[in-house]
Parts: sequence; structure tokens; C-alpha cells
Amino acid sequence: VERGRLAALDPAPWDADPSPIGQSMVEGITASSRIRRPAVRAGWLRAGSDSRPDSREGRGREPFVEVPWDEALDLVAGELERVRRIHGNTAIYGGSYGWGSAGRFHHAQSQIHRFMNAVGGCVTHRDSYSLGAARVLLPHILGTIDDLLPAQTAWSSLERHGELFVAFGGLPAKNAQVGSGGASDHILRPALRRLRAAGVRFVNVSPVRQDLEDVPEAEWLAIRPGTDAALMLALSHTLVTEGLHDPDFLDRCTVGFEPFRRYLLGEADGRPKDAEWAAGITGLPAGSIRDLARRMAWHRTTVNVAWSLQRAVHGEQPFWAAVALAALLGQIGTPGGGLGIGYGTMNGHGSDRRVFSGPRLPQGTNPVSAFIPVARIADLLLNPGGGCTYDGRWVDFPDIRLVYWAGGNAFHHHQDLNRLIRAWRRPETVVVQDPFWTAQAKFADIVLPATTPLERDDIGGSAGDRFLIAMKRAVPPVGEARDDYAIFSALAERLGVGDAYTDRRSVEDWLRHLYEESRGRAERAGVELPPFDRFWEDGLFEIPPAPEKVFLKAFRTDPERSPLPTPSGRIEIASATIAGFGVPDCPGHPVWLAPPADLRPSAVHPLHLLSNQPRTRLHSQYDHGTVSRASKIAGREPILINPQDAAARGIADGDVVRVFNGRGAFLAGAVLSEGIRAGVLQIATGAWYDPLEPDRDGSADKHGNPNLVTPDVGASGLSQGCAAQSAAVEVERWDGDAPPVTAFDPPRFVTRGGEDHSGEHA
Repeated sequence: VERGRLAALDPAPWDADPSPIGQSMVEGITASSRIRRPAVRAGWLRAGSDSRPDSREGRGREPFVEVPWDEALDLVAGELERVRRIHGNTAIYGGSYGWGSAGRFHHAQSQIHRFMNAVGGCVTHRDSYSLGAARVLLPHILGTIDDLLPAQTAWSSLERHGELFVAFGGLPAKNAQVGSGGASDHILRPALRRLRAAGVRFVNVSPVRQDLEDVPEAEWLAIRPGTDAALMLALSHTLVTEGLHDPDFLDRCTVGFEPFRRYLLGEADGRPKDAEWAAGITGLPAGSIRDLARRMAWHRTTVNVAWSLQRAVHGEQPFWAAVALAALLGQIGTPGGGLGIGYGTMNGHGSDRRVFSGPRLPQGTNPVSAFIPVARIADLLLNPGGGCTYDGRWVDFPDIRLVYWAGGNAFHHHQDLNRLIRAWRRPETVVVQDPFWTAQAKFADIVLPATTPLERDDIGGSAGDRFLIAMKRAVPPVGEARDDYAIFSALAERLGVGDAYTDRRSVEDWLRHLYEESRGRAERAGVELPPFDRFWEDGLFEIPPAPEKVFLKAFRTDPERSPLPTPSGRIEIASATIAGFGVPDCPGHPVWLAPPADLRPSAVHPLHLLSNQPRTRLHSQYDHGTVSRASKIAGREPILINPQDAAARGIADGDVVRVFNGRGAFLAGAVLSEGIRAGVLQIATGAWYDPLEPDRDGSADKHGNPNLVTPDVGASGLSQGCAAQSAAVEVERWDGDAPPVTAFDPPRFVTRGGEDHSGEHA
């Protein structure tokens, strides 16, 4: 830090594979897209409380008026009180997708939920875009995802005992740059190097070769997108028909094998799910499928599923089929073999560190019972009084009048953005709390500037991470930014619940309290944390290693004494509970269900678009930073195209292209590669939405946001998880002048009298 400004970020000396993403913070925290002062949309401010609904069409189009903090807080508190008084707390949606930045106290989702619960509650969400289908499915057949992920077999065990690692959806190291709460020591790439040196063989089952680029010698099975479940069923068919499955494990540790066996053999529908059947669906040779099944049975094998597989229509099926496949192999609970759920998805997966629940802010109890599956936010806003099925029940949609969002960016992670924009203009008031002028902030009515991690004190750490970090403030807040706790404390005071929200504690008091409170949980996990003062002075604490971690080892050893938290206490290859729900698109055991016709490639939209996680940012965070912007093509997000598809359309490497379907269109920069299957495109998510024509409904995006074309449908009636990977599109070269990218520009600012003062703001 030089003269109060961040000058550089140096890698930690212990980190063998530091992430470059953090370098974007150096210039990013003071960039022009930083929200420096509270601001109110001019039309909302002008309209007054009686006519504010009439001003909603101005969201995303009108300039803002900067106001003093006290006025902004009074406006927000007044709106919260008005909506609560007239419509009740069920008319408030406390939006916070949950992902944020490093730090456990200044975790935006915890802060907003604690505040909302103190003022009577609000409608919230369940599950996540990352794991919407799996979070609902897995408790019925294996266990809760939050318990399963930190218990996965350690990389060190795979190194010593593993022989074959089959990665459905690949194992992209770029995803493991991050961790919930912070990532201090990046373990995936070093682990892959050790496994390769130990002789472990890898199979990359993905339409994209670079999904396992850190193992260049890996076998690549370039599968058609969305067909992994069919491949897993065919592998299972080979195991059963050739007697390569493990009947003893199935008998001791599972339920439901028999109906699944009948389905595999075609006794239920007359069509065996054999390798020839799967070849026509997956595009893989039948011989390769049988050969892989045999190798998996003959070697100590890990079956790993990337989270991306379940972000699709019928997304439950590849995860369920993977559980069944691993159960048939009978290696679950063995060192070096079994099942993986998203190795490489985040940094801590496969860690050999002891795991305990670290410092965490209690959120209190929400008096409002109404909720939505997270990916149904547009449905909620567009269809008050409607609803959807979810996990065997019916969920009603309340009439939302006020949206308050802190943490996350719906204009990044939600699908079919043109539909979301229509929905976003339905509530009477939208409040957004954020450090940056993202599209979500530009589409708000009241915007409150929040701090970034380097501008506040906190405690960093993730489950499985090597260190607990004392995150000491490095620089003063930019402009008039305040941390989320300070903002909600001021609002709570105005609404008469100040003590209920703060417990009369300062930030320092909370950090000390939460840390000391976690010491007991750490001790029960075999971790002796030092007193807070010593921890804060030292700056970090290293979590000791755990004994060899083998996923579900105790269950395998004695299923009666260590049952799973499923209805049967065992792995449920077939689930009577799910079958009893009667959900047509998620029956009682793993099946192959073809996507609906409008979500499959066709003559009109012949290409399958995959929207993966970026390597240059965390979701959309710091897309405006130097690392992300350096990766752009002509200022736009790169899109991977097979040379055959490019040649057929006259597209050259580096061209600006237009990707489109009936939902919308976006521009991107073409990158030609033989490393992607023909008929498939891939673009990273997270490019800030940048409408070509802001005043026109349905405008194309000029920056490369794939959610202009992804479908806003649930994975199934069971989970309602997002289905972003089920998108069919066409692509063409953009022959006109490429429009300038303005995504990172702040909005226009005017005085109360309407005079423009954007230059003064800059």
C-alpha cells in the first residue's frame, strides 16, 4: 500500500499455485465502475411514494441522483416500513445469492438475512445456481451436499491408492482458484501433478479438451453435451451384463438395485441401455464405452461428476447415475476409489485438512416461511399468486413489492436476461447494496455503496482450507463506501431494532465473539485454535492435517452402525420417496430423458452452447479488472468455436460474432480451437450485461453475456434448479462496426434539477 492506495498484491509464499484473479483488485477497487456515494434513480426520486410504480420502466435507462447517506438510509427505511405496513413482510424479497468475497463476518447473505429477520423476516431462496438439482436430489439418495463435500477422499489418498480417475465434465483447475470464505493455499494443480507422477490415469469425459488441460496426456472422450447420464447407464449396463459389478456391496450398502437392473436390461421398456444405444445418443463409439467400463472395474477408480452436469434440464440424472455407477463398481469407501462430487469445483475439495465450522454470523430465525427455489426469481416476480413444485411439495409465489439485494448479481447468474428484466420491473422498489456499478445496480432504484474485503477487518477461511486468516484492513474505503454491517446497523436503528441486529457489538467485538465461539467446534474436530488476540497478532493459523480421509469409509465398513442420512440409511439407487412424488421428469431411479425439442440443437439453432465458469474472475466479480479485460477479444468475452463450425459460417479467429436464438442475442470474440467438439460452443459466464440498445426491450448484449440466450426453466419438477447448459443457438460473423463496450462505465448522474454532472462524478 502506497499513500493509502493499493499498489500491488504479492502471492503468499506458501502457495504453490497462486491465482492471478486477485491482481484485478489492484486497479479494480478504485476503477470508474466503483460506487462512490449513495444514489437514487432520478425517476423514482421524482415520482414520490404514490406514483413510484409508474416509474419502474425507467430501471436500467434513467440517470441517478447522488444523495447524502442519511437521506438514502431514510428512503430505504421508509420503503421497508411502508411495504411492511401495507403488504406485510411476505412482500419483501431479501435477495442475496450467497457468493461474495473472502471473509466470514462481512458475508453479505448472512448480514442481510440477520437484518431482515430482525425486522420481521422476508421471502428468501433455497439451494444455489451452482448445485440446484444436486442439492435437492442427494439428500434422498446419499446425504446432504454440505456434509458430503468436505468429507470427500483426500488427494493424498488418491495419490497413494488410485489408479483411474474418470472425470465426467472434466476437472478444470481454473474453478479451484476460489473457495467460499477465501482460498489461501491452492491445492488442485499440485495434486494433479502428484497423481500423474504416481501413475494415475485420467479420462476426460467432456465436449471440451481443456476441461482437463492440466493433464495433457488424459484420454479425451468428446461426448455430446447433456448426454452423460446415457453414457453412465451404458457403463452400468456393461458392468451388470458382464458380471463386473459388486453384488456384495450392493446388498450391504444400497437399496433399489433390482428396479434399476430391470431398466438397464430393457425389461421395463424393451430397450436395453447398452453401449450401442448410448453411442447413438452420446456420439461416442460403443467399443470405447465397453472398454471404459471394463477398465473402471479392473482398476481402483474414482468416478467424479462436475457440478456443471446438473445445470441442465433433467440435471438430477447424471448425478444419480454417477452414484449408481460408483455403487455398481463397489469401490465407495475404499482408499483411492469411489465417488467424487465436484473435485476441482472449488479449492477445498480433496483437502487433507481437518474440517470444522469456523466463525459464522448467526442469522436468527425468519418469521416468514415463504421461500422460492433460487432459480425461480423471475417466476416469483412475474407470477404473484402462482407457484411451482419443489421437492415433493407445492411452493406458492408471494406478491413481492420490494427487492433488497446484497451479495451476488442476478444479471450475471440468472438465465434469459430479457425475461428477468421484465420481471425486475415489477416490484415497486429495488434496493441494491454493492461495491460496483454492475448491471444489477444500474437497474436499481436505490444504490448503497459497500466496501470490498481490503477495506474492512474480517476473518477468512473455507472448509478444508489450510489457513484461518486475520484479514486486516489494508486501505481506507473508496469514496463514501460503508461495510454491510454499518449499513444494516443504521437501518436497524431507524426501524427500532438496532440492538436486536447488532447485539450492541462493534465489528471488533463481533470478530472476537465469533472466533472464540468457534473454538469449541474446532476442538471437537481436533483443532486447537489460539486465543483471538494471539491469532489476530500472528495473522494466520494453520489447520492441522486430518487422518487419511476416505469418502464414506465408516459407512462401507459398517452400514448398520454408520448409516447414511437417507430414508433407508443406505445409498438409494432407487428412491421410493422420489417415486412417491410422482414427478414426471424425475422418476424413482436414474433414467435417460432427452431434452425437450426446443432445447435441443435443430436446423434453425444447430449449435449447443455451454456457459462455463471463467478463469479470469470469480463469477462476474472484477470483470472490470485487468486480468479479465486482458482476456477479451475486441473488448468482448471470448467464445470457443470448432474450426469446422467456423469455416461453414465464414468466421475467422478474432472475429466479433453474434450468437442468437429466440430468447435473445449477444456479441462475443471468436477463438477457433480443435479442442472443442464440432457442433458445440463454449463461453464463460460473468461478462457484465451491456445492452446494445438500452431503451429497447429485448436488446442484444454487446459484451458477451451468455444468459441472453440460456433458458429460464427448472431442471425438473423435483429441484427447479437452473438449466443454463441446455441452450441451442446459431452463430454468425458480425459484419458491422463493433459497438464500444460500455459495461464498466458508471451510469449518468444528474442533479435534482436534472442537470448532468457525470463528469464531475468521474
